[in-house]
Amino acid sequence: MPNHSTYRQEANVMVETTAANPELLQEQIASLLVQPLEAASVVLGSGPRIFDTARELRIPKLVSGSTPGFVAEGGLIPDTADADFDEMLLMPTERTSIKTIMRYTNELVRQSVIGIDSVLKARLVKDVSDLLDNALLQGAGTANSITGITKQTGVTTGTLNVADPDSLLDAIAALNALEITPTRWFLSGADFAALRKLKEGTSSKRYLLEPDPSKQSGSTLFGIPATVTNKLAAGTAILADMSTVAIARDTSPTVTVLNERYSEYDQVGLRVTCRYDLGLLHPEAVSVLTATAP
Repeated sequence: MPNHSTYRQEANVMVETTAANPELLQEQIASLLVQPLEAASVVLGSGPRIFDTARELRIPKLVSGSTPGFVAEGGLIPDTADADFDEMLLMPTERTSIKTIMRYTNELVRQSVIGIDSVLKARLVKDVSDLLDNALLQGAGTANSITGITKQTGVTTGTLNVADPDSLLDAIAALNALEITPTRWFLSGADFAALRKLKEGTSSKRYLLEPDPSKQSGSTLFGIPATVTNKLAAGTAILADMSTVAIARDTSPTVTVLNERYSEYDQVGLRVTCRYDLGLLHPEAVSVLTATAP
């Protein structure tokens, strides 16, 4: 059984042993938090455009442009068109961070039969990704926090009826009419299960929506990958071109070992901070579907 010092030497990615340098290196933070978080988050892992920034990020948006026309040979080309720009601001200075402190005892380190660093890493990533996904999907944007996809303005809206899959086709058609090709569904587990239970007819036992084993995780709805998540309540779904979803990620996440703060309890703390923001490059490319009252 490894003793405490042996653990500290073998798992220095998780715990920096030098008391004078409790901050983990950026490479260690990337492997401990940033990369696993991107894999664990249902939103970060669904193909949004991620911008790494440590300060305010202003993304220009073209609101209107020129109106080309057919001009005869030698004819005067009109020059009255005037491009109109707007901008989207992400990661303002007042944007709040996700912060947590995880405490564990030295006895836990000494008595663990498996690598406690991997257990702590998995728990840390889950706790942070759960909170982050909640904010990215349905954050209210209050108190300088993230405004989630379902709370963004200017999105396309539609009706979700889990008893009628035509409502899903209507949502796809609404985006197609804007020449937008959606790339991802987000649905609650209850809504996805209700859709999967639909059969071709009252006398048929064949399910209307069959899983596609050729797609990642096998979950698709009308050929579009579907992410099932408990971060959305039943009755709300999202259909989006995820390349139009912009996420700002602070380049300075921190994982700090608190060697002395809990020493009277014979415990060590890990303090974690990270900061994200979300905006829509083209709000109309995201459809938020809501169920109508019966």
